[in-house]
Amino acid sequence: MKRFLLPLGIFFVLVGFLAVGLRLDPREVPSPLIDKPAPQFSLPRLDNPQQMFSPKDMLGQVWLLNVWASWCSACREEHPVLLELTKSGVVPLYGIDYKDTREEAQQWLKDGGGDPYRATGMDISGRVGIDYGVYGVPETYLIDKAGIIRYKRIGPVTIEVLRDKMLPLIRELQAK
Repeated sequence: MKRFLLPLGIFFVLVGFLAVGLRLDPREVPSPLIDKPAPQFSLPRLDNPQQMFSPKDMLGQVWLLNVWASWCSACREEHPVLLELTKSGVVPLYGIDYKDTREEAQQWLKDGGGDPYRATGMDISGRVGIDYGVYGVPETYLIDKAGIIRYKRIGPVTIEVLRDKMLPLIRELQAK
């Protein structure tokens, strides 16, 4: 009887790990950048390549940084949510167009119903995405007044995520 206890114990431990793992949200991957300064960069703007876009310009305000691309199907899913967020005026939204061409990005925004971003930087090489630990697009970062990343969303921003997670945190950070 004792020889069955060890395999049975191991079996129950594995079942326990599986049960915990199945309850986790794969979009909630912990980021080593949370509570750390946002990586600095300077990228040419999508609308005017002679102007540069940099996080330094946003110090003193709470803002969102959304990494997107014209070739990203999930970005199409979140685009209407971002357009509504911009209309609400709750928080400034900036973008990074990731590994894309200027023409395709501009056409994508036009076809998608408009540009929700105050400014978009062109990360053609993907170097800035690497600094931010981008797994894939879309990804969205909530950055506080001091330039510290406070939240990271992997995957599309949905109405539920915006309402239940992001907006309460945005309001809390704006009140500080």
